[in-house]
Amino acid sequence: MAADLHPPKREIFDVPAMTNTDNKGFVRPVLEYRLTEYGLYMSRTADHPRFNHLETWLLPALGLRANIFHFVDGYRDGQRLYVDVGEFSGPDADGRWHAVDWYLDLVDRPGEALELIDVDELFLAHAAGFLSLAGAEDAVRIATTTMIGAASSGNIQLWLNGQVGEPLTWLDDS
Repeated sequence: MAADLHPPKREIFDVPAMTNTDNKGFVRPVLEYRLTEYGLYMSRTADHPRFNHLETWLLPALGLRANIFHFVDGYRDGQRLYVDVGEFSGPDADGRWHAVDWYLDLVDRPGEALELIDVDELFLAHAAGFLSLAGAEDAVRIATTTMIGAASSGNIQLWLNGQVGEPLTWLDDS
């Protein structure tokens, strides 16, 4: 399947304003932001036909954004985490966090190996000049480190918890 060629997707997480500006420029209200020493958690509703809520952990030191999409029944049954590889930073002088998606994604379905997707997008973006060679190499290194870590830990959630030093919490945690 041919990938759609596009520049890196960018988002803004405006903690003081309690908004999230998605990669298409839509500004959405946020229900919760939680700042930690290792990253930023966000929870917001979604007006999307396939999911009605989004949770995100931005983890700058890992080069990862871990997401749980709360899908409508029958869509992507079995998917737990969807992990973006990229550059995540914040807060800036205005209290905002920033995300730049470097194309590679990891899909977590409990009981299965972590799946790497969108490799074609990474190659096309680099060839088109949207991502430097160093950025493409970093994306591959981050994805590889994450896949090896998840495999050696038993799953990606356990590996992420170990990397940040405590459990990353989600709405459906008991």
